[in-house]
Amino acid sequence: MIKLVQNEMLKLVRKKKLLVIALIIGVLVSLFTYAQFKIVERTVERLGEVDWRTTLQQQIIDTQNRLTSSRISDEWRSQLQLRIQQQQYYLDQDINPMEPGAPTFMRMFAENSINLFIPLMVMVVAADLVSSERSAGTVKLLLTRPVKRWKILMSKYISLVLSVSFIVAIFGVLSYLISGIVFGYGGWKAPVITGFTVEGGELNTAGVHLIPQWQYLFMVFGLVWFVALVVGTLTFMLSVLMRSTAAGMGVMLAALIAGAILNNMVASWESAKYLFMINLKITDYLAGNTPPIEGMTLGFSLVVLAAWGLAALAVSFSVFTRQDVY
Repeated sequence: MIKLVQNEMLKLVRKKKLLVIALIIGVLVSLFTYAQFKIVERTVERLGEVDWRTTLQQQIIDTQNRLTSSRISDEWRSQLQLRIQQQQYYLDQDINPMEPGAPTFMRMFAENSINLFIPLMVMVVAADLVSSERSAGTVKLLLTRPVKRWKILMSKYISLVLSVSFIVAIFGVLSYLISGIVFGYGGWKAPVITGFTVEGGELNTAGVHLIPQWQYLFMVFGLVWFVALVVGTLTFMLSVLMRSTAAGMGVMLAALIAGAILNNMVASWESAKYLFMINLKITDYLAGNTPPIEGMTLGFSLVVLAAWGLAALAVSFSVFTRQDVY
């Protein structure tokens, strides 16, 4: 099995996919770092050199002004009201929610990338693990070896798990190193408030507690890795089911984009909470953001994603071990 995994990893290295993904992440981190720097610069120009409390108070005022508009939907109005309550809680507790530093940038970037950007990077690796070998005919050579089919597929899946881990790790490392050049490398021990919950449209702070930012980042990246693995497993299944790599990537890309759109539109469609793409942004539960559908919790989303992943894995092995290869 170890030699099979080594063989699969060598294939990935030779295709230079992991290197390309690392370059893409590096470029996008640089762009977002610059964009964040310009936001800070513009805030200083508008308000002058002020402390974080003044900036946060101004954000609350701006959000309250937006609430006076009659054009925003009830769902978005509710989210804005909850955001004001959270920001006010940070003010009351005298805690800066945007402590300057690379760790804060890492946290923000991971939270905003979990449902689309990182899954897309994983999809690039997973989409052709099996389908490319079927279309090229090299899978026949693998199957002629005195190795059971399930072991061949398991070696490919293990290589996917290792690739997902590499992608998440390089995402974190590059986010820290590049953003630290602009924002500094401090802030690991900055306090972060977590434990916000939403009940009946109201913010519940009963379970709120303080943790250091390094611990919060550990939880965030753990959730990012889990989501990336589930998306990778689903793409892996499509690679087994479809001979065309492009078709598999198209199906998964459509699902991810649909999920990003539906997240803002499914508040009244309760059964949509069982779709995997509605449950991808699970870091929102740590931040206390409003779930797409009332009643959804972190535990519920983890179970739904795990069920989708296990089902995809079962289908992959069932089909691969039984299908005719020609």
